[in-house]
Amino acid sequence: VDRFYDGVATDELLRPLYPEDLEESRRHLAGFLQQYWGGPPDYSAERGHPRLRMRHAPFRIRTQERDAWIRHMATAVAAGGLADAAATTVMEYFEGAASHVVNDPD
Repeated sequence: VDRFYDGVATDELLRPLYPEDLEESRRHLAGFLQQYWGGPPDYSAERGHPRLRMRHAPFRIRTQERDAWIRHMATAVAAGGLADAAATTVMEYFEGAASHVVNDPD
């Protein structure tokens, strides 16, 4: 999560989509991922159902934002030291989720 947000923090395309202080975003993403991959349901207890598409609806998300997001996430996953099969599974999820929140066909 930290590696991902380090990339977002310097990305001219993505940075405007996030709040000035990225700490809460880091915490939310970490909680969401922990829950999604089988950890405790703390994210839902705090924020309710993830509703990814609805939560991202206020932001203009085109394929270029999706692709930039995936690039930063791929860098973070590669740095995480996961086995190849696990990294592939994780990236397949991220690619699908990122495509799901695209709300502007360019």
